[in-house]
Amino acid sequence: MSKATRATKALEQAGVAFTVHSYDYDPGADKVGLQAAEALGEPPQRVLKTLMALVDGKPVCVIVPSDREVSMKKLAAAFGGKSAQMMKPPEAERLTGYKVGGISPFGQMRRIATALEEQALAHELVYLNGGQRGLQLRMRPADLVSALNAITAPVIA
Repeated sequence: MSKATRATKALEQAGVAFTVHSYDYDPGADKVGLQAAEALGEPPQRVLKTLMALVDGKPVCVIVPSDREVSMKKLAAAFGGKSAQMMKPPEAERLTGYKVGGISPFGQMRRIATALEEQALAHELVYLNGGQRGLQLRMRPADLVSALNAITAPVIA
């Protein structure tokens, strides 16, 4: 597995401090984020999952703890929209350039508005997908927000 991905290159170019952590990705896992947390020996609240959604038909990226679900109502409100829905996996892959299970908020094919669940800010360090299945990046949540120009909002159900 390569440790250099579009995500790691984007963070390096932005001067963001992060560490790379590999684990054995299980394609049969019911919940990929929870499997990553268990493999890394981390609480699921610190291992964040990157999801792609549509708010009023426009693509957005939403980052939440791996053990939580997104509230579509709260997500729409966070972006000033009326409705939200999850993006279909083939569309998410085409838009981001990453495979589902390996979607990173960094280094996507184009810049997309991003929301981070505000509870993530309570942790000193969090993990996010590094752009490849089985690859996680550990970093400060504040660095994540600044690197992505993300909004923070209550978006979990």
